[in-house]
Amino acid sequence: IRGVPTLLTAFMAYCGAEATAMFWASSYLEGVHGVSKDRAAAFGSLFFIGITAGRFISGCGCNQIGDKNMIRIGIAIMGSGIALIALSADNVVFALTGLVVIGIGAAPIYPSIIHSTPDHFGKENSHAIVGIQMASAYCGSTLVPPVFGIVAQYIHIALYPMFMAVLAFILFAMIERVNKKCKDKTHFINSEI
Repeated sequence: IRGVPTLLTAFMAYCGAEATAMFWASSYLEGVHGVSKDRAAAFGSLFFIGITAGRFISGCGCNQIGDKNMIRIGIAIMGSGIALIALSADNVVFALTGLVVIGIGAAPIYPSIIHSTPDHFGKENSHAIVGIQMASAYCGSTLVPPVFGIVAQYIHIALYPMFMAVLAFILFAMIERVNKKCKDKTHFINSEI
C-alpha cells in the first residue's frame, strides 16, 4: 500500500525522538550543564510531566483540530522545545523548560498518527497497518537511543538537541509526504510503492 513505508519511517523517527528525549535528558544535563547526577535524574522527569500534560490538553481539542493539524502543531511545539535546549548553553532553565515543551509537543503525535490510519489507508487496511506501526514504534524506541549513545560517546553529548532536531525533521517530512500521497485514497490503496 503506497505511503505505508513513509508512515513507518515517520513513526520510527517520532518514537526514536521520544525515547532519546527520555533516556538521555539527565546525561545531557549532567554532561553539558554540570547538574549533579541526582538532580539531573530528577530534572529528566520533566519530559514526562510535559507529555502527560500534553496528552490531557490535546485530548480535549483533538476532534476540533483534526489529526493532521494535531501532528503539525505537535511537531512545531516539539521543535520549539528542541530549540530551547539548543540555546541553553549558559542557562540550565532553558534546557529544563525545553524538556517540558518537547513533552507537550510530542504528546498528540503518537495517538494522532494511529487515529489517522483509517483515513489515510482505508478501514479495511487499518488493522494490519496499525500492527506494523507498533512494530515500527518499538524499533524506533529500541534502536535510535543507542545510536545517540554512540554519537555522545565518540563525538559529544552536546549534540543531543541536534540529534533530536534531525529526527523531528524526518518526522515532519515523512508525515507531509504521507498526507500528500494519501489525499486521494482510492488512487493509492493497493498500488505500488
